[in-house]
Amino acid sequence: MQPQMREWFVAPRRLFGAAAATLVVTFNLWVSPSQAGDPFRPNSLYDMGEETEAAFRSFFELGNYPQAAEFLRLAETRESQDPLTYAMIASMAYVKQDWQSLGPYATKTREMAENILASQPLRGNLYIAVGHLLEGADNLQRQGIVRGLPQALRKLQLVYNFLDKADAIDSEDPELNLIKGYMDLMLAMALPFANPADAIARLDKYAAPSSFADWGIAIAYRDLEDYEKANEYADIALASVPKHPELHYLKAQILVKLGQRELAQDYFQTALARSRQLPKVIVAQMFYEYCKNQRKIDGINRDCDDLRDPIKEDNDTWWGPETLPQLF
Repeated sequence: MQPQMREWFVAPRRLFGAAAATLVVTFNLWVSPSQAGDPFRPNSLYDMGEETEAAFRSFFELGNYPQAAEFLRLAETRESQDPLTYAMIASMAYVKQDWQSLGPYATKTREMAENILASQPLRGNLYIAVGHLLEGADNLQRQGIVRGLPQALRKLQLVYNFLDKADAIDSEDPELNLIKGYMDLMLAMALPFANPADAIARLDKYAAPSSFADWGIAIAYRDLEDYEKANEYADIALASVPKHPELHYLKAQILVKLGQRELAQDYFQTALARSRQLPKVIVAQMFYEYCKNQRKIDGINRDCDDLRDPIKEDNDTWWGPETLPQLF
């Protein structure tokens, strides 16, 4: 298979995988510590439930997945009509690699969104799109790229059909633009010859809260290998969300690319100090990059794979370990 054809063939898996993983981060940051009710709109068009809001605050202030998971468990019982609750649970299942939970909660997201379509048409269309996106990620995970590709492409078409319906209702809605901006950005990064400039502009102009829009723009510039701009936007996001470990992780990655390896270790260490509140698969990758960076700094040949693997292969927990392997 020619390289160009291979890129188009694997792009849907990249898109669905990246989108599902990023949705959990998107949901993590929707609430601002100074806001209640509707985290996007000053006129409070939408009031989220107390447990869902508590989950958001756990994510936003500390990036604390286990605490947020407990609030989501309560929200599922007490606020079971909100598709956002199920979208968060499904997205977290993807990040945790809990494949048994991903599909049912993806479908529940879509079904609950269909239920609110008449009363909340914008959010209904938006979360129907999110449900189809998560179902597409589940299909590719269960069936593989060869068998799952045709269905994934149909799902992708549905995703954008429903996003367009939401856009026709209010093209400047911050909630819509946050999700659509991220999806457009990931599609642009997954496909050859695509231009992410429009997605970056959407996030910069319309998406809210601004801290997460800046985070997304930092990711975009990192992947475009414009590390100076990536660093600038990471700093802006960190000023608003200073305690989130995954943002410190992003900052560390950017500093490595800028050749500031010693400073990058400080950000890796800040992120890894909160390993118990992150999924183990994220911690394992974070620790691996931290180990590789230290190997470059001091020239000592550490086996970073062997140090990383016990973290992600621990079957007793979804979360990172309390004690990490020692590099020194």
